[in-house]
Amino acid sequence: MKEWQKWLLLGVASLIFGIIALGNSVLFSLAVATVTGAMFLISGGLQAYAGFTAEGIGSKLFGILLGILMIFLGISFMFHPLQGAISLAMLVLILLAAGGIVRVVLAWRMRETPFFWPMLISGALSILLAGYIWANFATAAPQLLGVLLGIELLFNGSGLIVLAFFLRRGGGEKTDT
Repeated sequence: MKEWQKWLLLGVASLIFGIIALGNSVLFSLAVATVTGAMFLISGGLQAYAGFTAEGIGSKLFGILLGILMIFLGISFMFHPLQGAISLAMLVLILLAAGGIVRVVLAWRMRETPFFWPMLISGALSILLAGYIWANFATAAPQLLGVLLGIELLFNGSGLIVLAFFLRRGGGEKTDT
């Protein structure tokens, strides 16, 4: 199988999974929360181990306590994925709002430049999106992570398909000059 065909297949698979994720956004949100829980569990175990091997009582205690906290958080996300998905959706909401506010503030510092309007619109749209999610949080929260994952998979698949056709045309070959 040629290199470009591998990228094409990966892109098509990503598109298919993106469509499936958008069709089953709650299920995919629960999957994201479960995988996040597994990552917290693994990193918490490593953190606790690092705490045991650290030098100094303060570093040791901090490392162990942080590891234990991460382990409990991981277990909570894995055994209660709906609550985990809602917690992660709240985090996304906060990050959207904070990022939007920062961009609006930065836009005011750029008032005299051509970058003012794009920055202001970008920040305002993030704030509006955060407001929309907040206003519909009860219905949006369980689906939000799955929708975001589905959109990312669609964008990723599209990008990989474009890369495949670029490679097919010979765009990836290096020329000796």
